[in-house]
Amino acid sequence: MCPPRAFESLFLALLLLGGGIPIQVGCFSFDFPKFSDQNASDLLMLSENSRIDVEAIQITPNVRIDSYLENKSGRAFYKKQFRLWSKSKGVTATFNTTFLLNISPATPNTPVGEGMAFILAADSTLPDGSDGQWLGIETAASNGSSGVVAVEFDTRKSYPDDLDDNHVGLDVNSINSIKQVSLGGYGVNLSSGNDASVRVVYDGKNITVAVLVMSNGTGEYTPLISLPLVLSDYLPEMVFVGFSASTSNYTELNCVRAWEFEGEDIGEDVNLLWVWITVPVVVIVLISGIFFYLYWERKNRERPEDAYQGMEDQIRGSSMAPRMFKLRELRKATGNFNPKNKLGKGGFGTVYKGLLADKEVAVKRVSKDSRQGKQEFIAEVTTIGSLRHKNLVKLIGWCYEKRELLIVYEYMPHGSLDKFVFGDDKLGSEEQPLSWEKRHIIIHGVAQALDYLHNGCEKRVLHRDIKASNIMLDSDFSARLGDFGLARTIQQSDVTHHSTKEIAGTPGYMAPETFLVGRATVETDIYAFGVLVLEVICGRKPANTGEHNDYNNGIVYWLWELRRKDRILDAVDSRLKGEFDEDEMVGMLVLGLACCHPNPHQRPSMRTVLQILTGEAPPPLLPTERPAFVWPAMPPSFKEDTDTAFIKSQSTPFTDIAGR
Repeated sequence: MCPPRAFESLFLALLLLGGGIPIQVGCFSFDFPKFSDQNASDLLMLSENSRIDVEAIQITPNVRIDSYLENKSGRAFYKKQFRLWSKSKGVTATFNTTFLLNISPATPNTPVGEGMAFILAADSTLPDGSDGQWLGIETAASNGSSGVVAVEFDTRKSYPDDLDDNHVGLDVNSINSIKQVSLGGYGVNLSSGNDASVRVVYDGKNITVAVLVMSNGTGEYTPLISLPLVLSDYLPEMVFVGFSASTSNYTELNCVRAWEFEGEDIGEDVNLLWVWITVPVVVIVLISGIFFYLYWERKNRERPEDAYQGMEDQIRGSSMAPRMFKLRELRKATGNFNPKNKLGKGGFGTVYKGLLADKEVAVKRVSKDSRQGKQEFIAEVTTIGSLRHKNLVKLIGWCYEKRELLIVYEYMPHGSLDKFVFGDDKLGSEEQPLSWEKRHIIIHGVAQALDYLHNGCEKRVLHRDIKASNIMLDSDFSARLGDFGLARTIQQSDVTHHSTKEIAGTPGYMAPETFLVGRATVETDIYAFGVLVLEVICGRKPANTGEHNDYNNGIVYWLWELRRKDRILDAVDSRLKGEFDEDEMVGMLVLGLACCHPNPHQRPSMRTVLQILTGEAPPPLLPTERPAFVWPAMPPSFKEDTDTAFIKSQSTPFTDIAGR
């Protein structure tokens, strides 16, 4: 975290009096969600063959404009140079950048060539003769001494040493890659005409190149190359960052559709004359700074929970950390957190609508009174920031500055599901009731998201707070699961639980065994999902105000009673006006109750739930009478689905319930 102003003064003074020079560290960043003449012409340098067209940078000529595409090369750079390192200060900058490439054949069913590259270069000039196999990076004369480090995306096997015609390579002052990785095994074809999302991260000593690998509409950034590399050994202090590309007798369309860059700005060298002139002033500042620092230190010893020490290191140390925003950016985006831009409020904080680079976003401002503010903040940023799924809310970035904790998400036009489910119970809602078709699609979307968290991630994720207010709806009313403040990642794939000192969750959605064992499991997530299914169908809150989070209370008990009386369809939301298939509805209600079975071993896995929702499997068999809750729960004598085996635990008393 950044120190307070008084401590900055003290720090500056000590360095100056000791003959040292402070290192100015800021942020060098920009973001192009798309390219247009308005947002790019003043910020980018384009070579002769490059231009902005079709909301993208066409690095080499585009068939829509040029008829001649052969033997071309091009470069596009951000105009302002990036200070990569400083000899006088002995520091090296870090950076991470994400960009969207699109390489497609100039005409259908024709061979393509040659490729594109992300480059850091000492000189922005496009070298003559850099077309063809040189990818706009090098020429035959400069190869080996050009002052360029590049990540190449090669679509043609131009050299005997090339792996194939679909690979990524790391080039250091030469077109001959020091490391290559074929993309064939990752399901990515560079020249298919499909977008390829790439992330490059440099921590000052190591460089990592990752590509977004998609499967069934979901994806994660998969590291392809990760090597130790000291860029100051090969590049000057000031470099240009951007892209190059080329064609040969074989042609292709090389374009960049989006580009985001964030790096440390390690600043200019400090003028030594200025240092000596200001020393007398600094002595005065030093004395004042000492008093202010001692006051600040004493104040924060009394409030250690507000220090949040090491938060930035924890987040940046996570895999593929998302973008870090400045507080002033988010204040401007939200109109200084204007109440008119308020979207909602919960136990974790308040959410505001904002505008960043002409893009609508939602900014969550974590409440300073939140008991678990820091832990929930780190959990949310590090967990959801590494996940990619069509039914998860997308995390855009975060900010920690001046004791403000803020998270930036994509904006969901229809807000949260609860205002549609509970209708008039949600004050200010003027929306029409959701049809059964839309409700079914929403339930299916949440199930897909939860199956991804439990079974589709590299590390299993337990959400721990599934409820209607945490389900967001996009412009098409598709469900997006959000609020990962209580989420926990399980490092080992064969472990299904997370032990906790506090029982966390929302009353009404918490499985009965949670209060005895103090563990979050895949089964406790499934229980909460079952409650969600029932409330979406019934339009009723899971527990009335004043009811305890008890298995004998709330919507689950009510549904079991109606099932015992053979009146389960009486529970369906009257606003649906009977416009649904009764057999299908009974099956859905039974599925919800099965997910809320008192015995965690009897709850279906999310994979089984998806099969039931798609009609691949019949609804589960349930008794007519409500089963009793018994603990320890007896495991079933036979169970085909073993991917959610429950890990038994000795009962442990807990009294601190963290409801949200």
